[in-house]
Amino acid sequence: MTKAEIVSNISEQLGIDKGDVQATVEKFMSEVKNSLEKNENVYLRGFGSFVVKTRAEKTGRNISKNTAVKIPAHNIPAFKPAKIFVEGIKSSVPVK
Repeated sequence: MTKAEIVSNISEQLGIDKGDVQATVEKFMSEVKNSLEKNENVYLRGFGSFVVKTRAEKTGRNISKNTAVKIPAHNIPAFKPAKIFVEGIKSSVPVK
């Protein structure tokens, strides 16, 4: 599902103008991004958490040049779903 499909679905279900829904979705994503950039986690009860994870420094390989490359420690955004979210997926999505 794309952002446009989400906006369309919300607009249809709630009877709100697509432009207003689009602005709300964009602002939500902006707020999550801004919070993570300030190293503040975002907790949405019943849905999950957007958190900043720190990756440790490690050594990688450049296969084409056959050299070792040092990858510095860095932060990455991550999403951790809530238990109820995971349980809902497990019970409703068939295993392939």
